Amino acid sequence: MTISPQLAELVASLRAHYDTAILPHWTGNGWNADLLLPYEALDGASGNALPPARYRAMACARQIYVFSVAGQLDHADTLFGSLQAYFSTGEGGWIYSVDPAGMPLDSTRDLYTHAFVIFACAHSYACGGNEDALAVLQETRELVEQRFADGAGLYHAALSEFFKDKGAGVQQNPIMHLTEAYLAALEATGDEWYAQRLREIAAALQDRFVDPASGCIAELPQGTAGNRVEPGHQFEWYSLVAGNPALFEGVPLAASLQRAFVFAQAHGVVPGTLGVSAALDADGSLLDGTERIWAQTEFARALAVHGTPESLATLEAQLRQYRRRFLHAGGWHECLAPSGEVVRAEMPSTSPYHLATAYAALDELAEG
Repeated sequence: MTISPQLAELVASLRAHYDTAILPHWTGNGWNADLLLPYEALDGASGNALPPARYRAMACARQIYVFSVAGQLDHADTLFGSLQAYFSTGEGGWIYSVDPAGMPLDSTRDLYTHAFVIFACAHSYACGGNEDALAVLQETRELVEQRFADGAGLYHAALSEFFKDKGAGVQQNPIMHLTEAYLAALEATGDEWYAQRLREIAAALQDRFVDPASGCIAELPQGTAGNRVEPGHQFEWYSLVAGNPALFEGVPLAASLQRAFVFAQAHGVVPGTLGVSAALDADGSLLDGTERIWAQTEFARALAVHGTPESLATLEAQLRQYRRRFLHAGGWHECLAPSGEVVRAEMPSTSPYHLATAYAALDELAEG
C-alpha cells in the first residue's frame, strides 16, 4: 500500500525521535548498572532516574522486548539474565516485584507479569536465537495453563504466592497481554497449539466480556458493578485480532472488534486534538478524560492496521497532534489532560514498549 509522502515523513520523524531521544535513556540514566535493571521511571524534565521504590518483572520483560526488536541483543540478554536472577521462582513462576536492593517485595503471582515474560522470551528467541529464552517461554506457558486457568476458558488475573485464589477474578487486560504473548510465541515457534488456544480465548472473551450493543470489550466481565470501557484497549485488541486475519477468521470476536473500533473512535477520541480518553461508560459517556500516551500509540497502530484511505487520513492528522502534544526533545509526556496540561510528567520504563509496538506497525505501513 502506498502512503502519502507527508505520512511517510511523519513515521520517519517518530522513528528518529525514538532512536535518538527515547531508547538511549534506558542504557544511560535509566539503567541501574549495579543491579543490572532499568529504573522504574525518569524525571520528565531532566531525564534523570527517579528514586526507585521497586523494580517489576513486567518492566524488565518489556525492555527485553524493546531491545530485542531494536537489535541491541547484548543488552536484551543482560536483561534476560536479570529477569531470571531477581524474579524467577523456578519452573516458569515469577514474582511481581523486588525492592530497591533487589530483594523480593511482592510475591503475588500475577498473570500480567507471566504474559510479559512469555512475550519477552518469544522475541528474545525470535530476534537473537536465545535457546534459554525458548525454554523459559515453554515453562511459563505450562505454568500459566496449569495454575491460572479458571476452568471456564479464561484465567485468574492474580493468585497468591502459593497459587491460591485471592479473589482477583478474571480481568480483560492480562488476558489481552497473554493473547499478545501467545501470538508472539506462535510466530516465534510455529507451534499450532498457540493458534488453537488463541481461538478458544477469543471465544470465551466474546461470551463474557463483549457488550453486544457496541462490540466493546469491557475491563471486567459483563454485569460487573463499576465496569468501564477503555478506548485504548479497544484499539489494542483490534490491532491484535485484525492484524492476524487468517488466525481469527470466522471468530465472532473479530466482527465485534470491527464495531468496537468504530465505537471507540466515535466516543473515546476528542475532536480536534484526536486525543484518546482513558475510560468510557458502556453507553459511550466519558468517565475519565485523561489522555495516556499508550492509548495514543494504540490508536495509531489500529489506524495503520485498518489501513483504509479514511483511516490513513485520520492517522496522518493524529500523528501530527501526537508528535506536537506528547513528544519533546528529551522524551515524552506520559499523561495529558484534554486541555494539553501535563498531568504526569515522569517517563516510566514500561512506555517504550507501547511506542515500539506502534512504530513497528507504522514502519510496516511505510514500507508497503
